[in-house]
Amino acid sequence: MTATLERPSVPAKKTRPVTPARIALHVFLILTCLMTLAPLLWAVYASLRTYDDTSVNGYFSIAKSLTFDNFAKAWEIGDLPHFYWNTFLITVPALIITLVLSSMVAFGVSRFSFKFNIALLMLFTAGNLLPQQVIVTPLWRLYRLIELPAWMSESESLIDSPLGVILIHIAFQMGFCTFVLSNYMKTIPYELTEAARVDGASVFRQYWQLTLPLCRPVLAALATLEFTWIYNDFLWALVLIQDGDKMPVTSALQNLKGTFFTDNNLIAAGSLLVALPTLVVFFVLQRQFVGGLTLGSTKG
Repeated sequence: MTATLERPSVPAKKTRPVTPARIALHVFLILTCLMTLAPLLWAVYASLRTYDDTSVNGYFSIAKSLTFDNFAKAWEIGDLPHFYWNTFLITVPALIITLVLSSMVAFGVSRFSFKFNIALLMLFTAGNLLPQQVIVTPLWRLYRLIELPAWMSESESLIDSPLGVILIHIAFQMGFCTFVLSNYMKTIPYELTEAARVDGASVFRQYWQLTLPLCRPVLAALATLEFTWIYNDFLWALVLIQDGDKMPVTSALQNLKGTFFTDNNLIAAGSLLVALPTLVVFFVLQRQFVGGLTLGSTKG
């Protein structure tokens, strides 16, 4: 006799019923996405049109022709490579120093128990609650009184110096980074640092070779956020830098405005070129960004 093998039955996938609430949710999400993407899509459409086309037919019309000439003009007239360099001279050092100092503070708060660790964490976090516009005037006056040596900056004070913008970004961004990193470091088992301490590892070695490599996902997520926030800053660059040649690229867009008229198509093309580095950084670190935001929530 030959035994007949019966194929196990595969349970059918359950389909969720289509309810009015589900339809309303999808309609709401689609409208929200369209509202979010509408300004970007409109800027792309305007940047591809000529000034003569929009001046005759208006912006709410169908373009007769599309061209990339506005991007070339914005690149040349706005001198964007020079202002890109000014921006990276501010963004990269501010980003690196913020993450390094924040990780040190977070390591001390999360891995060691002392009397004022919670108060110290609250102090760093409270800095994010202070509106930046409140301290514009006193900070500007303070920056004018601080003299810098000639080897540090061409300017005599922190005004018109990239160092001044870097310092204010570090001061305001450290609170958020310390809060996120300290919560993430608390999910790392204490037995790892205890075992390293028994093996004779110093505190700095526990931080640099043991804890910091385990924080790569959250560091990548914070790097993406901080790069976007510091790169897109307009307030502090406009207040603390008065020399037009030293401004970052976000503040230098005003160079594309004419004295008697403004070509909005040209400004739209320049704005898209300015936003391009943030998109590149996000898409390169997209996986680490999402992983860093969700990985900590799955640990006990």
